[in-house]
Amino acid sequence: MVNKIRTIGLAAVWVAMCQGCATVDPRPDYDRVTRHIANATGNENVYRPNDDALVDELVNELVRDGISTDEAVQISLLNNPSLHAAFMDVGMARADAVQAGLFSNPFVGVSARFPDGGGLANIEAGVAQNIAEVWQIPIRKRAAERSLDAAILDLARAAAEIAANAKAAYYVAVGTDARSRIAQENLNIAKNLLDLALTRQEAGAASELDVNLSRGIALDADIEVERARLATANARRELATLLGLTGDANELELTDSLPTESPEAPDSESLVQLARVWRLDIQTAQQTVAAAQFRLEYEYQLVWPIVELGVEMERADRSSQGGRDILADTARASIADGGLTAPEIQPRSERRSEKGQDFILGPSLGIELPLFDQNQAQIAKAQYALQQARKTLVALDRAVTQEVRSAVDRAMTAWRLMKLYRDQSNPLAQRNLDLSHEAYRAGRASFLSVLEAQRFFLETRRGYVDASQTAAIAVPELERTIGLPFAKLVTEINAESAQGADAVEDDEP
Repeated sequence: MVNKIRTIGLAAVWVAMCQGCATVDPRPDYDRVTRHIANATGNENVYRPNDDALVDELVNELVRDGISTDEAVQISLLNNPSLHAAFMDVGMARADAVQAGLFSNPFVGVSARFPDGGGLANIEAGVAQNIAEVWQIPIRKRAAERSLDAAILDLARAAAEIAANAKAAYYVAVGTDARSRIAQENLNIAKNLLDLALTRQEAGAASELDVNLSRGIALDADIEVERARLATANARRELATLLGLTGDANELELTDSLPTESPEAPDSESLVQLARVWRLDIQTAQQTVAAAQFRLEYEYQLVWPIVELGVEMERADRSSQGGRDILADTARASIADGGLTAPEIQPRSERRSEKGQDFILGPSLGIELPLFDQNQAQIAKAQYALQQARKTLVALDRAVTQEVRSAVDRAMTAWRLMKLYRDQSNPLAQRNLDLSHEAYRAGRASFLSVLEAQRFFLETRRGYVDASQTAAIAVPELERTIGLPFAKLVTEINAESAQGADAVEDDEP
């Protein structure tokens, strides 16, 4: 009996030790996050938890000699504190996946009942385990793993979003720098015009109205310089926030300028197909659907939530027996036999037989009967959740289609406008301004002609900077919309085009 109890105890301890070996290690999940981020941004150097000291060293090295657009993206992926916090979601999802694969703890019960007259107590003991988890755990674990996959994709999508925002913020900061320089140059032009008006007034060729108008233009230009300075400072602070930097943003050196040439935009319908494959939010929605399917299966399994299998042991109670008077028993036995006679001694085997069996050991089975609660409500809830996940995926797919087309249209429009400003408007405005100044100085043009030429020149320069900035931001917007870096995006399109051409050649007789 003792050996049986020892065997059962050792088995229970072994099972507990096996379950206790489960650990939460999200490092392989972080590797998967890094791969997804590399696909979406083209950058593999990404923050990982517990690497903060190394991150600080890398960021300081990148910032030391100024940063380019690509370096801004790299810093954002290394140093953005919101991204650091988002990594913990993957750790928690991994913990949920580990928890989903664990058996619940066994139930142990012990009771003791003492007889009135003293003696040994009646003892009942049992250990039971819910064996329904044998078929529940695989489905529960698959649902948790799909949720983990969704958390990984969601983190990668957030990182890609931060990278795109950092690249766009970089170009905004560069654009505001350019506007600030233009505002200062405009102020210099306005001051030159004021000096010219004063010179002509002294010569009697200009009126006081011309001078006052020139002063007004110079004052407006001075105000615009201050506004541009504030806009530049705010844009740099926004960039520094995305990069996780705490130093003075005005001291941050930006080494890239706004692009003057625009890339060729691929066909929008080809980009739609790429987005359906590479968009991380679509992949996340697909994993959410898979997790919802497994959760529905799991809820069906919970119709029989508890099936406990165990071992029960009972030791019967034993009443106390009074003390025996050996002399009295000897006297009674001697009188009965007519001579000295020893009292009767009961063998141990007979005494044990009269007391009964000490221990009773056997299996036990307990089942929660689903008479009233058959998990109908949770099954229905899981069905609705699955339908919602599928509808959300369809809605996202349709929205992505229009979003890609809109992004391509905006990019192509921005690039066309930049070319118009660069090739036509800017040269024309500069020539008109030069001619108006020469004609006014020679007395062949009115002051209003000079003002109109200068107004057109200022608006054209601002328009060119705005168009250049919008054209530059169109690239990260396309990357955000498709889910691929622009270089890889073009490569994928070219590869598909080459495959299509090869297929056509193979079909030709």
